[in-house]
Parts: sequence; C-alpha cells; structure tokens
Amino acid sequence: MKLFKIYTIGVFLCCAATINAQTIIKETVQNLKSPDGAYEFAFYQKQNNEGEKQMYYTLSFKGEKVVEESELGVLIENQTFESALGIPNDSCKVWGENLNFTGVQRNAVNETWKPVYGENVAIHNNYNEMTVSFRKGELPKEKQGDGYDKNKSYFMNVIVRAYNEGVAIRYHFPEPTNGLFLHIVGEQTQFTMPEGTLAYYEPWAQGHYSLLLLKDWKGQSERPLTMKLTNGLSVAIAEAQMIDYARMKFSLNATKPNTLQATLYSSVDVIPAYSTPWRVIMAADKDIDLIKNNTIILNLNPENQIKDTSWIKPGKVIRVAKLTQEDAKKCVDFAAERGLQYIHLDAGWYGPEMKMSSNATTVSETKDFNMPELTAYAASKGIGLWVYVNQRALIQQLDSILPLYKKWGIKGIKFGFVQVGNQRWTTWMHEAVKKCAEFGLMVDIHDEYRPTGFSRTYPNLMTQEGIRGNEEMPDADHNTILPFTRFLAGPADYTIAYYSKAIKNTHAHQLALAAVYYSPIQFMYWYDQPSAYQGEPEIEFFDKVKAVWDETKVINGEVGKYITVARRSGKEWLVGAITNKENRKIKIPTNFLQKGKKYIVQSFQDDDKVATRTKVAVSELKIKGGEVLNFDLKASGGVALIISEVSKK
Repeated sequence: MKLFKIYTIGVFLCCAATINAQTIIKETVQNLKSPDGAYEFAFYQKQNNEGEKQMYYTLSFKGEKVVEESELGVLIENQTFESALGIPNDSCKVWGENLNFTGVQRNAVNETWKPVYGENVAIHNNYNEMTVSFRKGELPKEKQGDGYDKNKSYFMNVIVRAYNEGVAIRYHFPEPTNGLFLHIVGEQTQFTMPEGTLAYYEPWAQGHYSLLLLKDWKGQSERPLTMKLTNGLSVAIAEAQMIDYARMKFSLNATKPNTLQATLYSSVDVIPAYSTPWRVIMAADKDIDLIKNNTIILNLNPENQIKDTSWIKPGKVIRVAKLTQEDAKKCVDFAAERGLQYIHLDAGWYGPEMKMSSNATTVSETKDFNMPELTAYAASKGIGLWVYVNQRALIQQLDSILPLYKKWGIKGIKFGFVQVGNQRWTTWMHEAVKKCAEFGLMVDIHDEYRPTGFSRTYPNLMTQEGIRGNEEMPDADHNTILPFTRFLAGPADYTIAYYSKAIKNTHAHQLALAAVYYSPIQFMYWYDQPSAYQGEPEIEFFDKVKAVWDETKVINGEVGKYITVARRSGKEWLVGAITNKENRKIKIPTNFLQKGKKYIVQSFQDDDKVATRTKVAVSELKIKGGEVLNFDLKASGGVALIISEVSKK
C-alpha cells in the first residue's frame, strides 16, 4: 500500500476502512490525579473490530470537564521502517494494531528550588507522574516477510505529569534495538473542548487578539491559547521545553467539532532516545489563577546548567535613541541618576542590520562609537552595555563576536529578527544562548520567539519579545489581555515607553505596566531620550521599580478588562493596576501586608486637573495592613503604588 508512508504511533490513521464499534482496552485504562486532587487525567486505548488501536485521554478539574475525549499520537514517516523490521509494504496499519501496552510506572516529586532570578525567590515543584509504556509487538507469522527479525523492537512512552497548577503530556521514544532515526511529520495530539468554548485567537506572536468560538478560524493560533468555557472555567494550553523540535500552534480539526489540533511548523528528525516537548493544560476558577500557576512552565524544564551565575544580573535599560558616543554617555548618566542598570545600542551601530555584509565586529563607519571607551565610562558609573545584533550577523560571526564582546566589556546581546518555527532554527537559537553563556553574555531574543522555559536551564536567556508591545503601540484592551495569555509562557520584553505621543493609553497606565508585566531585563523609555525628562515627580515609580522580585501577588483581574499585581522587593511593595478602554472602579485589598501594621502609600494616578504635561497626580496616604484601597481609573488608564512601612522613629 504505497500510498501511505506515515506511521502513526498508537494510532490507526492510515487505515482506509471506516471504524464502527470501538471498545476500551481495560488494561490500558490509567488515571492520574494532581497532588491536591483537583485535576483528574484519564488515559486509555480503544480497539475496533479490526484490531486497530487508538490512544485517548480526558481531563477534568474539580469535577468539571476541561478536555473531552481526545486523541494522542505521533505521525512518523520512515520508509526504512518496512525494510528494517521486515514489515510488508501493504501493511500500512501495522503500527497501530501491534503497538502493545506493556505497563505503567508512577512517580511523585515534591520539592522547592530557587531560581537565579524571578518573580518569587522560591518555586514549588510538586507533581504526580505516570509513564505509560508501549512496545512494537511481534508480527503474526503470515505477515513476517523476508528479513524479518522478531528481536528488533520499537518503543514509545506517554508521560503525564499532574501538578496542582496544570497537567502536562509528552511522548518519549526510548532507544530502539533497530537503531532507526525518526522522521516526525506531525502529532495527533488533540484538545476537544466543551461546546461553546471561546478562545483568545492570535495568529502570530506579535499579533492582536480576537475572542472567537472554536470554528471558522483562518489559519493557526499562537500558544499559550487562553479559553473561556461555558462552565465558567478559564483554560490555557501551552508548550514547554521546546528546544530542538518544531514549534506547535493550534489548528481547528477539519472533522471533529470544538477540537484543537497540535500543529507543527515543520517535520522533525530525531535519534532516540528522545522526548518531545510538553503539551500543557491549565484550568482555573478565576482568570488570575492562570497567572499564579505559570511556574509550571519552568518546572517542566531541566535545572540550571550554569555553575557560576554571578555575572547574570537583571536590570532596567534605556535605549540609546541617537547612536552617537555623546548620546550614549548621556544615557549612561541618566541611567545612573534614575536607578537603571544598563544602556542599549540598538540596530544600526555596526551597519545596516538587514545586510549579510554588515560586520558586527566593527562599529559602522557612519558612527563615532569607541566601544572600549564607552564600556569603561559606563562601568565607572555602575552601568552595563547591551548591543543589538541581527541574526544575519549572528549566523556568520557568532564564534568571533562573543570573545570580542567579552573583551569590550559588553554585558548582553539582543538577538534581532530571529528565524523561528522549524527544528533547525529552534536548535540553533538555543545552542547560541549556550555559547553566549560560555562568554558571560546575557541574551534578549526579539521578534517571533516565545519562551517555553529554557531560562531555567540557561538563565542567561533573560527575556524575549514574542509580544505585541510598544513598538506597535497597542491599545489598553490588548494590554489587559496579555497577562492572561502571552505572559503565561514567561517574561516578555514589551519595551515600555513613557513620553512618546504615540502611546494609546495614559501615562499612569504606562507607569503601572512596569509592575504588572515581568521582564528580568526591563526596557524603559523605549522611544525617549534623557532630555524628555523634565522633573515629573511620578518618575519616582520607575526609579523604584525592580526587574526581579522577592514575592509576587496577583490581586484581582479579568482577562481583557483589568488587572492588579503587587510585587515585593525587601520590605517595599510596588503595585500596578491597569484597565481597558472603559472607566473602572477598582478595589485593591492590602491583605498582602502585615495586618494592622502602618504603611505609607504613594499613589501615581491619571488626573486631568494636574498642571504637568503627563497629567499624573502624586499623592500620599497612611493605611494599616489589610485595608482596602479604592481607585477610579480613567479609561485606558491605571494607577501605580509604592507601599512602605512607616518608620518607628
């Protein structure tokens, strides 16, 4: 049957016959619960009257259905399977009917680990795990062709982890006895959602969101994909540990209603033993609980591989808008005065970024930079230097620029216009981050790249774009969707702006973003120059805000409407709240403070009556921990707070 060369592991897609009756294979029924019992995952195989088998799963949260019966499987296209295993050419369905359940192993982990930096000083890693194992069984005698070797076997495991934060699924291929590689052309992984589910569809990483039913989509949707179920639950599907595979997005299944199909950017070639990336499902009673549970992405990645991390230093950055030595030094002075840690030379410093001929080892002839002198001047004031390098130069010169940049004293590289999606560029990207670590260089990846937790393993990958940020000047509706969607995957370089007339929300909204959004390398004043600052008092909030935190609390919010986040550094709390394009009354309970203890609250809020050009009012009040603060937010506005303990003098 030469028409079919795709073998589905644990699947019967290549069978042309219509399946009628299916029965559950009882021995394959395996259930897994999260440590708190809220999630219940059920795995099983079904077999039809022709002996063909298919893997399925369902998922519930607190007794409510999250994912209805959905298929699992991997599509593999290898002509060498037939000859190596002695499979007759007309046996297109042999993998499905002879992939046999061999057992299940269970494991549990409960630990706490400390990240090099983060939104919290410690992360709890607690899950129950099961590994469901399958083996390619011996063929019936009538199908054993010439050269058939019954000792050659092929294996596949389905690994499931149930956390209190969500459930993750991956496929693992143990080392086979036949020595074959795998040419993976797709996955059969599906997510069949309850009817009426609405999804925040986003066609590309820097695109805008549309709230749509699971039908009539044009193309694919990005991950994480956040959804609203008719039973009131909020659900997000994400990807973790995608480092040498092909990017997944979500397509609508052509024949099965309300079903999302995990769709790969391109085929993948691997040599077992090999594990695919994790497919992650999170559910929550409240939208904000999705944000609280985003540590699952880091937990699904291996631990830190960099022994000495003392050079990895998060911080706030100002971009040098005018690429001259004089303006760069002005930015250094501004950074030192305003509590920033870095300046950044963006595209153009070494030549036209889009030309393969541009040389990233030298300063452009049109610029007057003296790199060693500039880095020395910056270092004298405690400021580091980042530089932009387009991938065109990185591909050609990575091995030469890394030792040079280390010699110059540069602290980090922003990768520009990266290629993403297929296996080649995904692997190249993460290998480049590893190489940067060898030379003590931090990394910020721009454009389409979205994180899947690699920063745990190589924490010199500080942040990444993969977001519709202030380079596109999104509106406030978009900004109130991002915490519940894109930020579930990890930090994002939104490039906060302040003085630019192009922003589509208020100045207090921009202030608050520095606390609402998380990025260990936080770009501030993206379109601004130091001269834009004219003594506005509210800039104290930018001065005080940190790039990393000891503790983070998501106070309240609803996707697309508003959000309030409180973050602690030492004894000081900084709070940001933003709203969409509607006027909104918000309450901020301060139960994250010590009850009854006295605090001073500095607030920075929109007020058209203020005489300054930014129209931000600065006020101060005293409260006791546990009190509720009330604010009237202007449409597309926000409020930022600095909360400090009252001195005992």
